[in-house]
Amino acid sequence: MKKIAVIVFALGLLTVSCKKEEKQEIPAEEVKTEATGLQIVADSTQVSWTAYKTTEKVPVGGSFTQIELQRTQEGNTYQEVLEGSVFSIPATSVFTNNPERDGKLINFFFNALKNTELIKGEIHFKGDNTVLALTINGVTKDVPVETTFKNNKFAVNGVINLEDFDALGAVESINKACFDLHKGADGVSKTWSDVAISGSIQFE
Repeated sequence: MKKIAVIVFALGLLTVSCKKEEKQEIPAEEVKTEATGLQIVADSTQVSWTAYKTTEKVPVGGSFTQIELQRTQEGNTYQEVLEGSVFSIPATSVFTNNPERDGKLINFFFNALKNTELIKGEIHFKGDNTVLALTINGVTKDVPVETTFKNNKFAVNGVINLEDFDALGAVESINKACFDLHKGADGVSKTWSDVAISGSIQFE
């Protein structure tokens, strides 16, 4: 009888021990992992541009209201996160705070290009240099840009020449549509082929 009592007591201890271990287990769905490194703030990407008209090179500014950024990855630096990222911009999202001008840009500039729906590009870091591989009018060119990273905001500034993208026909088209508006004091109507570009992405 003593042996049976000892066995029963031992089994009881084993059962209690197993129950305690089961209580310490954490269900898989309750395990939380924290994101590490830099993260892009949703919908924080911005792109703007400055074109020029008249012989005096009067600036005309605008932006795009839609920018899609793809292929971002995790990293501890903005270079790691953004390297190889692809962005696309619908031409119809052009915005200058002037509906009539926006319509002319869409109809007489963007529609005069090949593959008019989207402006596409990739971000690449090559040593100390940053380039945007832009595709405009079916032509892809590496455009060097200056960059800054301050207060977790990545910003780029550069200049493109539409002649490099075989897009002078589109420049002539918009100049014709805006002929009188692009006249300067000398009476000459001119639309420049160089366009300043800038963009930013906010991190957290």
